[in-house]
This record gives sequence, structure tokens and C-alpha cells, in this order.
Amino acid sequence: MGQKTHPTGFRLGIIKTWSSRWYEEKNYAKWLHEDLKLKDFIKKKLNHAGVSYIEIERAANKCKINIHTARPGIVIGKRGAGVETLKKEVQALTENEVFLNIIEIRKAETNAQRFAAR
Repeated sequence: MGQKTHPTGFRLGIIKTWSSRWYEEKNYAKWLHEDLKLKDFIKKKLNHAGVSYIEIERAANKCKINIHTARPGIVIGKRGAGVETLKKEVQALTENEVFLNIIEIRKAETNAQRFAAR
């Protein structure tokens, strides 16, 4: 039997980066569970928008969430109404100030995560 290596763990720091970027000594478990809860909520809420990747960055009492999606128009909505409602719902899940960034995936057909969700 050969040793099996996790594909993401093997590439971290070399060609891939962490999906959550923050450091905390005392509240590590709390922030980790909060990140998982936020990612699950956003994935379920925006299932129809082709979300492939969610990054979370934290600093002090701020939480910056980058959502990589194939169809940003669906997430943003008319005149930004979709982003505002999503921001309010995410804000209810955390005590930190939330900032949302919607990033478009240029070549959606080459994104494996998007097609694996189908």
C-alpha cells in the first residue's frame, strides 16, 4: 500500500493558499466553527449561482468574505439588493463586521469545483 496524500494539504503554501486567512490563539475553535458555518450557509443560499470557492479573511473585529462565482449577476441582484440581503443574513451569524466581495470566474467551464456540485 502506498501512502495517500491529501491533494490540498500537499499543495498548501506552494501553489494553493488557505481558504481562511487569519490567526487566533484564544478563540481559534470559535472562529473555525464560525467559518465552517458561514461557508455552509453561503453555499446553500447561493447554490443556484454557481459558487465554487469561498475565502474568509479576518482582522480584529472585521470579516471579509470573497465569493468566487460563475454567475455574479444572480448573487448581486438588481441594483445590489441581493448582496445587501445576503450581507444582513451573514451578519446575523457572526458578531464581526462583514464585508462581501463577489468575484467572477472568467472560465467557468474549466472550474472543477463548479461541475462537481452538479
